[in-house]
Amino acid sequence: MAHLPKATTLESPSNDYHILPVTQKQLQYALAIAEKSSVDLPSEARADRRAMSAWIDAHRPRRAPSRFDNYPSSKQVAFAERIARKKRREVPRECFRDRMMMSRWIDSNL
Repeated sequence: MAHLPKATTLESPSNDYHILPVTQKQLQYALAIAEKSSVDLPSEARADRRAMSAWIDAHRPRRAPSRFDNYPSSKQVAFAERIARKKRREVPRECFRDRMMMSRWIDSNL
């Protein structure tokens, strides 16, 4: 006989449709973090994908700041260069060293 899920009745409807199970990759990453930092992985985090994601965000190792953190992304640079070609002008050199400056140049040239 096949095992069928328990039918919910009108008296006790299930309200856990929004809870998604933890992915295998999430669990592996969380266990690696817990082992490296000697922190326990709570059972609540193991039961819900959102809770696991929040636990990972709170406990994952942070990378050291880099001097390139404020540089524009490659997509941002490519977009600015496309705009510059269309408008037959150059992107100012200082925009290539500051993400916000590049953003302002793009906004002002759209």
